[in-house]
Amino acid sequence: MEATATRPIPLLDLQSQHRPIRDEVLAEIVKVIDSQRFGLGPETQGLEQEIAAYCGAQHAIGCANGSDALVLALLALDLEPGDEVLTVPFTFFATAGAVSRSGARPVFADVDPDTFNIGVGHAKRVLDAHPRVKAMIPVHLYGQCADMDPLMAMARERGIAVIEDFAQAIGAEYKGRRAGGIGDMGTLSFYPTKNLGAYGDAGMLTTNDEGLRKKLAALREHGGAETYVHKWVGFNSRLDAIQAAVLRVKMRYLDGWTAARQRNAELYSRLLRAPVIVPKSAPYTTRHIFNQYVIRVPRRDALREHLKQIGIGTAVYYPLALHLQECFANLGYKSGDFPVSEQLSHEVLALPIYAELTTEQVEQVAAAINAFFG
Repeated sequence: MEATATRPIPLLDLQSQHRPIRDEVLAEIVKVIDSQRFGLGPETQGLEQEIAAYCGAQHAIGCANGSDALVLALLALDLEPGDEVLTVPFTFFATAGAVSRSGARPVFADVDPDTFNIGVGHAKRVLDAHPRVKAMIPVHLYGQCADMDPLMAMARERGIAVIEDFAQAIGAEYKGRRAGGIGDMGTLSFYPTKNLGAYGDAGMLTTNDEGLRKKLAALREHGGAETYVHKWVGFNSRLDAIQAAVLRVKMRYLDGWTAARQRNAELYSRLLRAPVIVPKSAPYTTRHIFNQYVIRVPRRDALREHLKQIGIGTAVYYPLALHLQECFANLGYKSGDFPVSEQLSHEVLALPIYAELTTEQVEQVAAAINAFFG
């Protein structure tokens, strides 16, 4: 008998997260409104301190969104025309888009087929072939850190900066160290669908360097080191106090939500059968936070349509690798240049993994997938 979902199971259910904390969040929003301090006030400063401590970083600098965080980090490096920045083609567009917006040129290294993160060997080959690379952006995709020690060693040998894109990995750990506290800078998104999501757009940068902290704080306010005195050309990217207040409430629940995601992931991995390839944690991973639970499957699009018909939500992160995007045609890449990324784009499928998902719902999703493959 074919498995069906008795009730729709969405990919994400923000309402179920919001309902238990609604009164607590609204009370903090009212406090901000009554204070009439909306930009970079006590709430933003409090969140910056809490995020820095949570990520094991010395400093955190709030900004308007995760995409701005990437641009600000790159602007802080004073890149020049012709400089290159190494990242991956299998990630959200903002990573490479920020490189282009900063005036630099993205260059790509393929990813590891098990972790979906930058392949260390691929990165080395690209660095050896591109002496103009001035920064590297390893992306901690889906909630698991990239292999940072060898990446940091390669960067130090070449005198280049490392920016951790941990938009999907707050609280993830690499050999016991938290994402965002390992590289020269880290960039974080609080988009509502993230494990720690605002009620709108919001972002953050982390760093252990006091000089970078001061520069990033200035760049997010038009490059002003003091009022109406501009040392650099920045732009307006403040993290407003209402979003900071929301996030400070949600921070209290984050570890519990992460534990629930991990339980759901463990159950999926026990239940799903071949030909499904379940996510793998690397030996160096001491904490995977499962921003997404992403399987690899043959006939991905047919499976996704089947699940849609029986009320189960899914998503494809990401269906077209960045080197094949029209806007990057000028980079000169072609189909076949990054075979792992290209293969993944045809096989990956994200399943519901949110903390409020019940055991019964996980079992229903797994049964439906197993039934599809027979």
